[in-house]
Amino acid sequence: MKVLPLNTNALRLKGEIQVPGDKSISHRSIMLGSIAEGKTTVSNFLPGADCLSTISCFSQMGIVIDRNGDSVTIHGKGVNGLQEPEQLLDVGNSGTTIRLIMGILAGQSFFSVLAGDESIARRPMVRTVTPLREMGAVIDGRMEGKRTPISIRGGNLTPITYELPVASAQVKSCVLLAGLFSKGTTTVIEKEKTRDHTERMLAKFGVNVEIEGQKISIEGEQTLKGTHINVPGDISSAAFFLVAGALVENSEVRLNNVGINPTRSGIIDVLKEMGADLEIHSYNENVKEEPVADLIIRTSSLKGTEINGSLIPRLIDEIPIIALLATQAEGKTIISDAKELRVKETDRIQTVVEELSKLGADIEATEDGMIINGKTPLNGGSVNSRGDHRIGMMLSVAALLCKENVELEDSEAINVSYPNFFEHLQSLLK
Repeated sequence: MKVLPLNTNALRLKGEIQVPGDKSISHRSIMLGSIAEGKTTVSNFLPGADCLSTISCFSQMGIVIDRNGDSVTIHGKGVNGLQEPEQLLDVGNSGTTIRLIMGILAGQSFFSVLAGDESIARRPMVRTVTPLREMGAVIDGRMEGKRTPISIRGGNLTPITYELPVASAQVKSCVLLAGLFSKGTTTVIEKEKTRDHTERMLAKFGVNVEIEGQKISIEGEQTLKGTHINVPGDISSAAFFLVAGALVENSEVRLNNVGINPTRSGIIDVLKEMGADLEIHSYNENVKEEPVADLIIRTSSLKGTEINGSLIPRLIDEIPIIALLATQAEGKTIISDAKELRVKETDRIQTVVEELSKLGADIEATEDGMIINGKTPLNGGSVNSRGDHRIGMMLSVAALLCKENVELEDSEAINVSYPNFFEHLQSLLK
C-alpha cells in the first residue's frame, strides 16, 4: 500500500524531466537485434519488467545481450542463429513480448513453449495463432491455442496476405516478423493505421518494407544488419505528466525527447481539442526514424470532447489517463470504439470506471468505451492498480487532485513500464 501525495493549495508541478525510453521500441530493438548479423547497440533502453522479459527470452535462445543501465548491446546471430530454448520462455506480464516473439518463433525449426503471468493467461492469443497457422507453423496451447501456455514448432513458412480483423500493431508485427522467414512476399492489410514502429525499425536494420496506404508488404529471406537504435522517450509514459501538468493548479512541466510518432500521438490531438495549453518544440522530424520533440504543458481550462474511430489506435494505451482528464473538463466526454481495452492487462474499461468512481468521478462504462461527466471534484480513499501499470499511474495522478489522502494498492505494477515514476513525480512537486 502506498499513500500518495495530498493535494494542498501550495501543490504545483514545476520543472522538467525525461521520461523513460519507449517500451514498444525497446522490445523491438532486442528482437530485431537478436536476429540481425553483428552487433546492435541501444541507447535510452527501457529497463522495465516487460522489456527485461524480452531480454530473458532471447538470452535463453543463445543471444548474448549486455546491459548497463539504459544502454544495451546485442550480439546478433542472424535470422537462423537462434537456438532451441531448454526451458519454457517466460514473458512475464508482457503482451508485446509474447505476440511479437511468436512471429519469430514461427520461423524457427525448433520447438518452444511460451507462457507468462496470470494476466497473460487471460489474454487472447488466437489473433496471432490464426495467421501463423495459416503460414504453416504448428501451434498448440490451452483452449486449442487461444490461451497460454503456447507451444510452437515452426519453419518452412508460406507467405500470406492477411487482413487484420482488429486494429492491432502486435498482430501486424507478428505476421511481418514471420514473413521474414518465408519464401515470397507477406502482406498485411490494416483496417485502421496502427503504430508503425516495426516497419520503421525493420528499415533501420536494412530490410525493405513496402508500404502502400493500409497495405504493408515484406519479402522473405532478407538479411538484417546490426545497427544503433536511440530510443525516444515513451509518449505513453509522458501522457501521465501531460495530464498532471494540465490539471494541477499553477503548473508548468517540460518533457524532453518524447517520441511523437504520428501513429502514437493521439494524446496530443486530444489535449489540443480539449483546450490544453500545450507547446511542441520539435527538433527531429526524421520521417524514416522516430520523430521526437520537447513538450511543455501548463495548467489548462478544458472542455469535454468525443474520442472514437481512427483516433483510438493512436491513443489506446492512454485512454485510462484521458478518462481522468475528462473528469476535470467542463461537459461530457464520450469514448467509443475502444473495445480492445477489455483485453489488456485488465479490462481497462471496467477497471477505470470502478477505480475512478471510488474517488467520486461521474463515469460510466459502455460496451466499447466510457461516458465521463465533468467537471467533478475528486475526494480520496483506497484504490487498486489491479496489477495494471497504466491504471496505477493514472490513479497516482488522480491523487494530486483529491481533497484527501489516496492509498494505492499494488503500486509495484508501475515498474512494468516506468520504474522511476514516483521519483520523477516527486521531483516536480513544489
